[in-house]
Amino acid sequence: MPDKVTLTGANLSLDAVRRLLADPAPRLDVGVGARRRVARAAAFVQELVREDRAVYGITTGFGRLANVRIQSKDLARLQEKLVISHAAGVGDPLPLPEARLSIVVRAGTLAGGHSGVRPKTLDALVALWNRGVTPVVPSQGSVCASGDLAPLAHIALVLLGKGEAFYEGRRMSAARALKRARIKPVRLAPKEGLALLNGTSVATAILARTLVWAQDLVRIADLAAAMSLEALLGTDRPFDRRVQELRPHPGQIATARNMKKLLRGSKILPSHRKSDHKLQDPYSLRCVPQVHGATRDGLTFAREVCERELNACTDNPILFPADKDVISAGNFHGQHIALVADTAAIALAELGSISERRTEQMVNPDLSNLPAFLANDPGLNSGFMMAQTTAAALVSENKTLCHPASVDSIPTSANQEDHVSMGLWAARKGRDVMFNVGRILAIEIAAAAQALDFHELAPGRGVAAGHACVRRHVRHLERDRYLARDLDKTESLIASGALLEAAEGACGRLAAF
Repeated sequence: MPDKVTLTGANLSLDAVRRLLADPAPRLDVGVGARRRVARAAAFVQELVREDRAVYGITTGFGRLANVRIQSKDLARLQEKLVISHAAGVGDPLPLPEARLSIVVRAGTLAGGHSGVRPKTLDALVALWNRGVTPVVPSQGSVCASGDLAPLAHIALVLLGKGEAFYEGRRMSAARALKRARIKPVRLAPKEGLALLNGTSVATAILARTLVWAQDLVRIADLAAAMSLEALLGTDRPFDRRVQELRPHPGQIATARNMKKLLRGSKILPSHRKSDHKLQDPYSLRCVPQVHGATRDGLTFAREVCERELNACTDNPILFPADKDVISAGNFHGQHIALVADTAAIALAELGSISERRTEQMVNPDLSNLPAFLANDPGLNSGFMMAQTTAAALVSENKTLCHPASVDSIPTSANQEDHVSMGLWAARKGRDVMFNVGRILAIEIAAAAQALDFHELAPGRGVAAGHACVRRHVRHLERDRYLARDLDKTESLIASGALLEAAEGACGRLAAF
């Protein structure tokens, strides 16, 4: 039986996100204190309605229509019309893990008790997660300034029994999915449509998923570097603790420690310790702590911001029931997410960039004593020639994807929303960079495993375990064969966690960020 995640409005973290992305996923519920706060905020909304106060989105229209008062008989219908009209996204649906995680992030925000939904509406949102109903959420259409309005509208639409959803592996009408999952459609009360739509939950969910994967990817990058260093007869001297202490960036120190762990017990390193075949290694080997370390520090910043955002109230207007106050403000603006998603993309891209350079060092006969392109019979066989080209293509693709989205803005809603963040696009680009880097590292690891086969001496314990894991699934390249399948298998070893588990089982836990 999977465990449970209880929403308190303040307890989501990357560790919780990792658990939520696991299979089987934990159940969600709403904590007692959160439920009490939600009920109090909903009661405050009813009080505002009875008093007929002019409150944005409750008794008025939206955006540029904020000054239009809505008659009391139309207040509930206003919320339904908001959801329907704003479900205007286009493009391919978000991947199911991101759409499902968006449900959790939005539910966590609502559980804070400053949004004004009723407990029953929050329970219906949680039920989508628990019963496996995943809204079809088009991936394009958000500028992430009044939050992710269109994507969140597609999620809210399913609560109304409208739109489409995935259920039990099939795409179907939301009405049918809810019926099969035994969830009753929701009739929205005042403020609820706006509360469901107005926030950065989708961009935050995508970024959180990227960062969870990145926690593994930075350690895989260290493993790849250690494998390549052994294959290229590099030195571990640049990873000396004394060197790092003179430039004490946390990520640099952590990376150097990881490299020393992975290389511990190596028979290759001492075999050429006193050789002058290389006075200095190329930067892609020598500067691993500095480059991987900078990535770690950039991702640490992204994690800190993302975890704050996971537990933030990104709604508008914000209710303060205890003070009998309501404030229209800008917590929905996604600039924080946009900036750190761009930062994460750039940081991750550098792991791919330096990885491809290490692959080049191994396949280029002018740069090492290894066979040309790691082929047993170069000329007749091309070996890893085209694999390196593929890595180069992915690196260049990442350069384009790393153009920052956060510096862009385009006015919307008749210039009422005159500065926007493009946070969702930043998050989506960052996710694509992450997947590209995973493939680049898979190419390096496959090449390094091939290169290590040409050495008779044993590498470090962590490197040896990683090499053995690859070889259990991908045999040595004796002659040219369908290499794409080998690369896919290596990428799967990374994605499943099997490769990291093997290496860490031999050398100990590696630091992430």
